[in-house]
Amino acid sequence: MNTLQPSDHGPIQDPVVHNNIDPIVTEIIRNAFIAATEEMKTNLMRTAYNMIIYEALDFTVGLFDAQGDTISIGLGLPMFIRGMSDTVKAKLKHFGSEGIHPGDVLVTNDAYVTGSHLNHVTFSSPIFHGGRLVGFAACMAHWADIGGTLDGITTDIYSEGLQIPFLKAWRRGVPNEDLLDIIRMNVRLPERALGDLKAQIAAVRTGEKRFIELMDKYGHNAVLGAIQSIFDQSEQAARAAVRHIPNGTYEAESYMDDDGVNLGQPIPIKVRVIVYDEEITVDLSEVSAQVKGFYNSGETAGLSCAGVAFKCLTSPTSYPINAGNFRPLKVILPPGRVVSAQKPAAMRWWMTYPMTIVDTIFKALAPAVPQKIIAGHHADLVVAVIHGHHRSSGQLFLYLGGLIGGGWGAKLDEDGINATICINDGDTHNGPSEQVEAKYPLLIDHYGLRADSGGAGRQRGGLGTEQVVRALSDVMFNAQVERVQCRPWGLFDGLSAAGNEVSIRREGKDPEHYPTGKVLSKLLRAGDAYVMRSGGGGGFGHPLDRDPSLVAADVRQGYVSRRAAHMWYGVLFDAEGINVDQDATNVLRARMRALGLPRDTEAPSFEPGPATATGSDFPTWSVEAKNTADKRRIVISPDDADENRQEIEKWESEIRWAGLLRVRCCCC
Repeated sequence: MNTLQPSDHGPIQDPVVHNNIDPIVTEIIRNAFIAATEEMKTNLMRTAYNMIIYEALDFTVGLFDAQGDTISIGLGLPMFIRGMSDTVKAKLKHFGSEGIHPGDVLVTNDAYVTGSHLNHVTFSSPIFHGGRLVGFAACMAHWADIGGTLDGITTDIYSEGLQIPFLKAWRRGVPNEDLLDIIRMNVRLPERALGDLKAQIAAVRTGEKRFIELMDKYGHNAVLGAIQSIFDQSEQAARAAVRHIPNGTYEAESYMDDDGVNLGQPIPIKVRVIVYDEEITVDLSEVSAQVKGFYNSGETAGLSCAGVAFKCLTSPTSYPINAGNFRPLKVILPPGRVVSAQKPAAMRWWMTYPMTIVDTIFKALAPAVPQKIIAGHHADLVVAVIHGHHRSSGQLFLYLGGLIGGGWGAKLDEDGINATICINDGDTHNGPSEQVEAKYPLLIDHYGLRADSGGAGRQRGGLGTEQVVRALSDVMFNAQVERVQCRPWGLFDGLSAAGNEVSIRREGKDPEHYPTGKVLSKLLRAGDAYVMRSGGGGGFGHPLDRDPSLVAADVRQGYVSRRAAHMWYGVLFDAEGINVDQDATNVLRARMRALGLPRDTEAPSFEPGPATATGSDFPTWSVEAKNTADKRRIVISPDDADENRQEIEKWESEIRWAGLLRVRCCCC
């Protein structure tokens, strides 16, 4: 048996078992890389200046080999499982290995390289051991401000802020003061920006230090061999998972509401997934072309859409996330798509469309692996962009308000989860209300779950949330919310969920409800409030197959109203409104099944016609209320229409109002 002993004369000898890398050492190194990226995260959070980093966790850190392939990505933004690696590779190509030296720190925020917006600034530190380049440590983090216009919608990259090409922020350990001066001059809050910059430098230095320590302890060849072994093991696991997906070509289509410029013109999202033996090809050729508004993203975002879906389906809990996970995945993505946009396409709200693309990939594969798929989720950050001046100091503040979480789609055997951040932002968190109120002239009047927002189904979709925020001084309000009209879909007869919503409550006036989530450049006076409502998740399976006791539990929890229990689930309660009236429920459900209810429709319509001998799609029925001492029973029968017309019309009105025929999204 080989044992490891520390040496005073350099690194220990490389352990070899049957001419292969020692599997025990490989596991130690695997977990050491995970620990290193977690430590990078911790140091960044402890030293960053902006809430969006240290509270919301809008950042990603990672370690990469000398070719830029991912060794370990710290849990953070899933959409950067590809973007970080591609950015490191692009820097390596730009400078060349001979142009990179110990002590250098490379930087860029090129949106068409990172795939995201200019606020995501990425620093990379080359790692040398024994005079050889062995890897990179990298950190991407969201700066609260990078310059550019604050209000409205942008239509090109030049109006979105400072663009930083491939540069060296540090040269051989010496800071590039010229670059730092340029940053100071071009951002509104330079002390915050430079504070976050230094926090990112600390993060990459941490990763560099831990990587070198591993090299010193186990030896150059052992560490690099373990990395390749990790890649190979991850590839084998992914291929094994793909083999369980039936071969075939699977397609799905969904839509975004619009691009913020041409309001009301839906944006098509069509995907094709080809499964063949051990490999999956995701074809994004028919995703919409890049758009005029700021919802575009770069090629790496499109590749990451496929990568996120693939990882969820094949090895969701296998860590570290590394390049080997994605070897069985191929992506077809022509340039000029909305997720492979070309300059000068606007990119500020880059994160929105990719979420729905990931959902649509799941949707395509639902017939093949229903046990691994979720219904559609709310698929938006649902945030408000607020700026104004502090009442006491008069200083400018910038607040990216929200990350309020929303509903996720139900699964084959599980309800959707409530109030959870959308898939694009993974490990990010909402900002605590107390922090918001302490730092900004804002008051959180209400923040809670949104009843009836989850799609009805055998498994109910998760609930969205509602947040009401009151301005304590004059502020500017902007919302860029999507999926208001095109709501989260259900699967296998599950109903769609409520969509996202935005409204404004002017003091002393009725609320202003907007048919779109693009509510831009609105001045809120002190006392006015904005309301953000996140959508729910789609249902899975037919609502009438849901156990009535689960519906009753949802009603007790406040997740589902009694009206929704009646209209969507066919569940009726006794006179006390506590226990399910099973007999009445059985009758109601049987009648609803006969009518094909509830269901998603293009538009609400329920027009009962007279029953005929040959039957009717909407046969005449009546409602008879029978009151007893202990309960109220509802009996439904195809009785004499004229005699019970008033009751019929009353129930029809309730159906229309409550959404028994729940309106599906605009076009999907």
